[in-house]
Amino acid sequence: MTYCVAMRLDSGLVFLSDSRTNAGVDQVGTFRKMTVFENPGDRMMVLMTAGNLSISQSIRQIIAERTTTGGKTVWTATSMYEAAQIVGEAVRTVYERDARTLREFGIDFNVSIIFGGQIQGERCRLFQVYAAGNFIEAHNENTYFQIGEAKYGKPIIDRVVTPATTLNEAAKCALISMDSTLRSNISVGLPLDLLIYEQDALSVTRFVTIDEKNQYFQMIRSTWGQQLKTVFEGISDPVWNASPDDGAKALSATNTNSQPVRVQPPHSMLNTNPNPAPLQTLAQQEDGNKQH
Repeated sequence: MTYCVAMRLDSGLVFLSDSRTNAGVDQVGTFRKMTVFENPGDRMMVLMTAGNLSISQSIRQIIAERTTTGGKTVWTATSMYEAAQIVGEAVRTVYERDARTLREFGIDFNVSIIFGGQIQGERCRLFQVYAAGNFIEAHNENTYFQIGEAKYGKPIIDRVVTPATTLNEAAKCALISMDSTLRSNISVGLPLDLLIYEQDALSVTRFVTIDEKNQYFQMIRSTWGQQLKTVFEGISDPVWNASPDDGAKALSATNTNSQPVRVQPPHSMLNTNPNPAPLQTLAQQEDGNKQH
């Protein structure tokens, strides 16, 4: 499995991917999930993949080499939308060639893709491409995409990232999102690839491969956990059966009547003594025996 996230911001794009491909007890594999298609001054495009590695590699190779029936490639596409169509066509080509054989061996055609960048003459754009070759584009209402093990790293992005977020803030948020995923799922692992692209640069602006020795990522891992604990401890414990004046601390109030949905035991097992005697400790039992 894997985890990849990309963000489209007013100031550019952020891409982050892990590199784990297998996660068994005695089998851990790595393969870089991020590929850059760059012609400085003309275009800069990034492809990130999750799913079956052989499918992903085949798709990437076709994208790099193939010319469409209209004579277009990712190197000659006049818009990112047209380039995304070429990526979708590559996905369908691999499906038509390999899906049936894979299915005979019990293997699903499993691939997800994030594709984004900028071609001279238009703005930065970001797409998510599905296994059928269709795709959607990021807009201000949904400024990021995730593929792979997305659930663990989603909450922090939802709370922090907007189109106005700076590239450095978005990169920090992406790394925190990745750290949350690394802590919760063994199928995601280091090293990471982080690429920052500034609007209209038309070439890679900043790139780093992050391993376990990276000081900034280690700082995030320790600081984020400590800050979360501090915030957690700073939130008041709930007050049960509170008076209406207790305000935000009140989890339940005396003027409310909440009851669980109960299932009654069979009639033959109903407790005929609704007020059973209180439990006795061993010491109380010994005292009672001495009195007798």
